[in-house]
Amino acid sequence: MRFFSNSLSDAELIDGLRIGGINRRLFENSLYDQYAYLIREGVRRHRLDEEETATAYADTVLSVIDQIVTGRFEGRAGLKTYLTQIFSNKCVDGIRKKSTNKESVHRQGVEIDGSLLQVPDETGSAIQQLIAQHDAQQLRERMKLLGDKCRAMLLAWAEGFTDDDIAREHHYNSAAVAKTSRLRCLEKLRDLYRT
Repeated sequence: MRFFSNSLSDAELIDGLRIGGINRRLFENSLYDQYAYLIREGVRRHRLDEEETATAYADTVLSVIDQIVTGRFEGRAGLKTYLTQIFSNKCVDGIRKKSTNKESVHRQGVEIDGSLLQVPDETGSAIQQLIAQHDAQQLRERMKLLGDKCRAMLLAWAEGFTDDDIAREHHYNSAAVAKTSRLRCLEKLRDLYRT
């Protein structure tokens, strides 16, 4: 089997992912890299920013890997076609979520701002500080529930470190792998907020 080839066949990727073991990450990286050009196409086609499109792509790759490993990928379509369709759906979901969140945030902002206008300035400021402290406390509590590696990676990213920096610091093969790991950690954090 070719491990460091730029382009593996569908069968090689699927077999490598299903076999697992210590080389599975190589096949995950290869799958990610092989179709990463979809990020640029997604930016152009769906008019999402690059970060949102990269997140949709990483989620797509994780979903495809999961479906291959669990045997839910039946192979009725080629891997590229399958991945492209899931990616397109995730981009559309991102567009919907973005427009829904904007409306929700706008509505919430009006209600909060309206109530703060009715109290004296120093009281309104104190209320905003309490809200910020509560949000920060919730974040700290949820970050404690993440593993050490996820917590360190997310804190580095929050401090402005790039995926290249994180890859070097945490010994990942590439920035793409660090980004995928970071997005997995963010998804774990989101799940903690949902529960």
